[in-house]
Amino acid sequence: MPREFTRAERVADALQRELAVLIREEMGDPRVNFVNITAVDVSRDLAAAKVHVNYVEAREKAERAAGVKVLNGASGFLRTKLAKRMQLRIVPSLKFIYDDSGRRGQELSALIDTALAADKHNENQSGDE
Repeated sequence: MPREFTRAERVADALQRELAVLIREEMGDPRVNFVNITAVDVSRDLAAAKVHVNYVEAREKAERAAGVKVLNGASGFLRTKLAKRMQLRIVPSLKFIYDDSGRRGQELSALIDTALAADKHNENQSGDE
């Protein structure tokens, strides 16, 4: 039998979709252009949500921090817009957090590729002797 999804998981999924649209269409601040919502964690009582974001393009640490600060500053505005768009009795408070797991994953993958290439190079050199 398939696992049933909790209400918090369903709300998190809906919030992720709606926030992506709202940030893209309603916010005109260039510091939040090309923001990507990677995950939303909603508390069991649906009172709070942590929104994990990253950027499509590479940005400096200061730019990322400024973008997250803008999003946290606009959380009330976004929450009001969410209340109008979604059928929720309680709209969670929003806290935006920068998520660099994608960048870290790319760095680790590059390290692994480098190590594999070095191993292959070493095997080829020891086979030539």
